[in-house]
Amino acid sequence: MFRNLTPVVQNLLLINVILFLVSGFILPQLDQWFALYYIGSPYFKPFQFLTYMFMHADFWHLFSNMFGLLIFGPLLEQFLGPKKLLTLWMVCGVGSGVLYSGYNIYRVNQLESRVEAFDANPDPEVFNRIVLDNRGFFERSVFDFVDDFSRNPEDAGKVSQAKQTLHAILEIQSNIPMVGASGALFGVLIAFAMLFPNTQLFLLFPPMPVKAKYLVLFYGLYTLYNVLVNNPLDNVAHFAHLSGLVIGAALVYKWKKDRNSFY
Repeated sequence: MFRNLTPVVQNLLLINVILFLVSGFILPQLDQWFALYYIGSPYFKPFQFLTYMFMHADFWHLFSNMFGLLIFGPLLEQFLGPKKLLTLWMVCGVGSGVLYSGYNIYRVNQLESRVEAFDANPDPEVFNRIVLDNRGFFERSVFDFVDDFSRNPEDAGKVSQAKQTLHAILEIQSNIPMVGASGALFGVLIAFAMLFPNTQLFLLFPPMPVKAKYLVLFYGLYTLYNVLVNNPLDNVAHFAHLSGLVIGAALVYKWKKDRNSFY
């Protein structure tokens, strides 16, 4: 496997691993500087659309993305050439970050409108729904307060506490960073499936062979399902994954149409 490592794949692996080690052991501030924040966050910088894709949350996050690049990247680089593979990786990575940011703006604005509506009319039912929709951020004590507030909706102290809780939710949602090369990797996956659809891949879990086109179709449907369900306990940026698939498919489709430059 490593003997067939191609130049772009090798350099991407090295950059990601080096930055992971630097941020973990030498300069932890890189995590805040290079992660992609909500555009309205005080931590947001435009260069984060590029840098976020070289940062990872933990070892397994890094391993899964780099393992995917290691499996699918070399053959694509041999077929497309180094320039096109690097273009695919960067365009899908940056593009998925941009699209995810647009999606995040919508989500935060929706939450902000709900919080403002509660400020104007402190309804315990509204408070309960917002807390349930964001339950991944809280301990059990918050849900005890939900019950207490429902029983005492006119208590000024509880109304004030409820408002503080919702504004805390809004601040948390506005400052959650996104990291990882998954958007770029999903672009590589869809490119592989479009160019080598009938290539047999052997899965580890479950241990069975599957054609590339079916594997990527499963990933795509699973990702779309998670975007639609929007589980508040799930901290994976599924919309970024879906964006990588769409951008990668569009890019490969364009290259396949332009036979003069596709090789």
